Amino acid sequence: MKLQQLMSVARRGIDEFQMIEEGDSIAVGISGGKDSLALLYALAGLRRFYPNSFTLAAITVDLGFAGFSTDKFCDLCAELAVPYQVVPTEIAAVVFQERKESSPCSLCAKMRKGALNTAAKEMGCNKIAYAHHRDDVVETLLMSLIYEGRFHTFSPVTYLDRMDLTVIRPLILLQEADIIGFWNRYQLPVQKNPCPADGNTKREYTKNLLRQLNLENPGVKSRMFTAIRTSGLKGWSTESFQTSKGRPQ
Repeated sequence: MKLQQLMSVARRGIDEFQMIEEGDSIAVGISGGKDSLALLYALAGLRRFYPNSFTLAAITVDLGFAGFSTDKFCDLCAELAVPYQVVPTEIAAVVFQERKESSPCSLCAKMRKGALNTAAKEMGCNKIAYAHHRDDVVETLLMSLIYEGRFHTFSPVTYLDRMDLTVIRPLILLQEADIIGFWNRYQLPVQKNPCPADGNTKREYTKNLLRQLNLENPGVKSRMFTAIRTSGLKGWSTESFQTSKGRPQ
């Protein structure tokens, strides 16, 4: 996928769900994976000509794993003229050494998001962009069905009232395969996930299950995504989606 195509699909999602308003200051969470780096490229490109002017910043929450380096992200942000901040934490030590969590993902995600939200507020941002794509949407739905017994997934826009921040997901209409193509084409400086639980999580199990389902029933992922869009789930109806100062009504 070329950069122009990436920006085009991202813009379609942004427009459809009214993610960006005039004067927004948006923080992009950079984890080091292909998705967040693709998101950074897309928003940095759109910033030049999008009808609603907005500013951009990038933030990496360093979990404290040995060997994790942000040097290449710093270089990339300088190249794209995006202010960049690294937030050092001891989340890895808390989760794996102090708490010794057998299922560490939930606690880690909660602490990581808390650090990201705080940093975004300190940088004067009113919105945070997450790099979730349409495969993530479907995987989250399947996880919710399997482990919680409910039909639920995250929405394209989420208002966090405690922090007075709005989470937007500009890649919501992109397939993961497209992002992989973009990563390969532009040789994004992806950093391998140093977490010892990587590849051995409920999400990874669900991803593999969905991949197998799609192999046996071609198009099942697309049909599931369509079911989400037509289900009436909160935040997915574009007809009634209105915003006021970035807050879904």
